[in-house]
Amino acid sequence: MSKTASLPSEITAALPLGYTIRELQKKDKVEVLEVLTVLTTVGDITNAAWDERFEYISKHDDTYTILCIIDDEGKVCATGSLIIERKFIRNCGLVGHIEDIAVAKDQQGKKLGLRMINALDHIAEKAGCYKVCTKKSTRSIRTPAVGEYWANVLFSCSPVDPGLLRKQ
Repeated sequence: MSKTASLPSEITAALPLGYTIRELQKKDKVEVLEVLTVLTTVGDITNAAWDERFEYISKHDDTYTILCIIDDEGKVCATGSLIIERKFIRNCGLVGHIEDIAVAKDQQGKKLGLRMINALDHIAEKAGCYKVCTKKSTRSIRTPAVGEYWANVLFSCSPVDPGLLRKQ
């Protein structure tokens, strides 16, 4: 069963009319990589490299979830990732890491990033994560000495169920 099939109607109904959310598909290469350029340099990813990474992520779907929001014309307009970390602490607990939330420039202002985070957060909860962390950076800086780095990086972690933290 698709991970997005279990999304609550509050998440899917909050998308703009005609927009849908689904898991990444192999055919999404060009559009997803274009959307990701709003975050950072993507590079020249060959079809072979894309296929290899896509297959790896697909085989490890208990660790990786990559979602896409599709507009009313069928184009990928936002993407985001959930990576589930397996820990020894908290009784071999799971921690969800939401990363690479990207919205195409012409789609910004529609709360698609928020909807993506809501969907990934829900999937993390369904997977049994005791908390979910999201990295937020306010800007990227490039210097000749260091290269690119993030300034003002904030980490936000919230328990999925505050009572769960006390139980473990």
